[in-house]
Amino acid sequence: MKILAIDTATEACSAALYVDGEVSSAFKLAPREHTQLILPMVDQLLSDAGFLAKQLDGLSFARGPGAFTGVRIAAGIIQGLSYAADIPVLPVSTLAAIAAGVYYQHGHQDVLTAIDARMGEVYWGVYHVTDDAIELTDHEMVSTVENLPSQAGKNWAGAGTGWSEYNELLSTKYRIKQDMVYGDYLPSAEHIVKLAAQDFRAGKQMSAHQAQPVYLRDNVAKKKSSQK
Repeated sequence: MKILAIDTATEACSAALYVDGEVSSAFKLAPREHTQLILPMVDQLLSDAGFLAKQLDGLSFARGPGAFTGVRIAAGIIQGLSYAADIPVLPVSTLAAIAAGVYYQHGHQDVLTAIDARMGEVYWGVYHVTDDAIELTDHEMVSTVENLPSQAGKNWAGAGTGWSEYNELLSTKYRIKQDMVYGDYLPSAEHIVKLAAQDFRAGKQMSAHQAQPVYLRDNVAKKKSSQK
């Protein structure tokens, strides 16, 4: 199985190549440089592995939520590659990628993920992660911290930039100790491609046309005007 994944949804820019269980990746913190960096990253990974894009079995991207422009960049690139080479697509949530990263690196199975969405809100997801699957236990949403739903009965870890921005509020609300908070975690193609491989084995491939970004917040301009 050969899958290529990219992520430009946050200030991080990354690409990863999954080949029969082995992952190679490139990652850089580079706000506003995604369009200059992502295609050279992809070309280098494919060149190092000795593959052409048309030899891939699947393509994946961070479908959001995240920065509107960044999410659109990744979606457009993957849709273009998919159309050109007739390769199926496996979109992956940025929130799920963060939860997976916490599991792969620290072993936490129950993760509350939050990405700072600006304007006093966070993008939010609640996940249970194992070696074989990741389960969204409540729907993803955009919300103020005060209006987030309660979660009880598990030993939660918190991850994502929302936890850095609203650490005290979130830690108090969900009773999480600071050694279980990973506020610097960003989505990474390395984790996205592993989740995409799980989806590929589960038969969740889709066409380029079906692989659409997920913004959660549909209209930033409208949101801003409503706050005036």
